Amino acid sequence: MNETMPQDSFYAKVRRGLPALVAQWLTLGQGDADRLALLLAETARVTRIGLPETTPGGDTLVDWSRPEGEEPPLWAARTATFLLVQMPARPLPASDDEACAWAYCWLRNRDFEDLAAAEQALPEHLREPLAAALRAAWTDLKGLRLV
Repeated sequence: MNETMPQDSFYAKVRRGLPALVAQWLTLGQGDADRLALLLAETARVTRIGLPETTPGGDTLVDWSRPEGEEPPLWAARTATFLLVQMPARPLPASDDEACAWAYCWLRNRDFEDLAAAEQALPEHLREPLAAALRAAWTDLKGLRLV
């Protein structure tokens, strides 16, 4: 992950990857968009990943899942990560940008003592696909951007 241009920075990749992360939930979750939006918001509240002021509708969830749409709120991406890593389907990020978004949200969802603990806590199928992104996310965290 050589960072030579601002658009190639870790956080820029995270921002570009957030819609794809929400799109994974929309694609792999069971139900229509309205139900999946409700599940996302209620899971955020129950797990205290986030406290959405309102429950989004399906149209909003679909908008958040498009690169040209409104950027999803962090609670939605963090909650999608929480749900996706538990799926028996074992979804994987489809791009480097999406992997950065997964890694960013993974570190935001839990407190880890060190990078090794964060890596070990990942489901086995995600360790290799998220290895480089997780290292970059950890470096970003230690740079205090994730505060």
